[in-house]
Amino acid sequence: MAPRTFWKGYLKLSLVTCPVAMMPARSESDKVRFHTINRKTGNRIQSRFVDAVTGKPVADDDEVKGYPKGDDEYVMLEDDELDSVALESTRTIDIEIFAARSSVGWIWYDTPHYLVPDAKVGEEAFSVIREAMKRTKTVGISRVVLYRRERAVLLDARDNGIVLWTLRYGDEVRPEKDYFGGIGKAEPEADLRPLMDKLIKTRTKDWSPDLATDPVQDELLGIIKAKQKGRKPAKAAPRQASEGNVISIMDALKKSLEPKRK
Repeated sequence: MAPRTFWKGYLKLSLVTCPVAMMPARSESDKVRFHTINRKTGNRIQSRFVDAVTGKPVADDDEVKGYPKGDDEYVMLEDDELDSVALESTRTIDIEIFAARSSVGWIWYDTPHYLVPDAKVGEEAFSVIREAMKRTKTVGISRVVLYRRERAVLLDARDNGIVLWTLRYGDEVRPEKDYFGGIGKAEPEADLRPLMDKLIKTRTKDWSPDLATDPVQDELLGIIKAKQKGRKPAKAAPRQASEGNVISIMDALKKSLEPKRK
């Protein structure tokens, strides 16, 4: 079942405008989730905001955002003040910049969403924008208010639709040279390459979502089902960490290529 629309607005490129709808491209509805329970009563435990000084619960109407300006001093911001910051991008995705698709590094991509035309009357304008990005191998860069914050977003034409990615903020990304710069550029010996290529070939498969399953969740579901039936769940064997002290890379590769014993 397709997820429900969580955002509606307009996609705009100069004077070309069309109504669009946005849905999250990811889903966590099938994830195992837990509630915190009072062991003695079996009742759920509720979380409540309390005043850090008085210890008393705070009513919803009294909760407000605060920006720290000193020790225990804050500048309070009301919801209408926060909502007024970026009204232009609240309901319109106005593409003002394009960039080569290959020029945007993977690390800037944050959360994916599916963008589709919201009415038949807008499908032609939507397709004009989509196909233009495909032909030119570019992505659109814009801004839009999502999750109560204005975000830079990237629009990538895919099949008949557009994938809208929120982009990470500039101060969130650390330069990779700070971490990779000190790694040596040692070249592997020539006789190691064919063995490594062969090892990779034997383990190469076509991509499938099955390759990204969650074995921990499967084990949790097994424990839950066993307890529902009143059985004591079997204890899983502890996972052993692999040894990292390889003496000979050549020997390790040859051993890796040996047929596994059943």
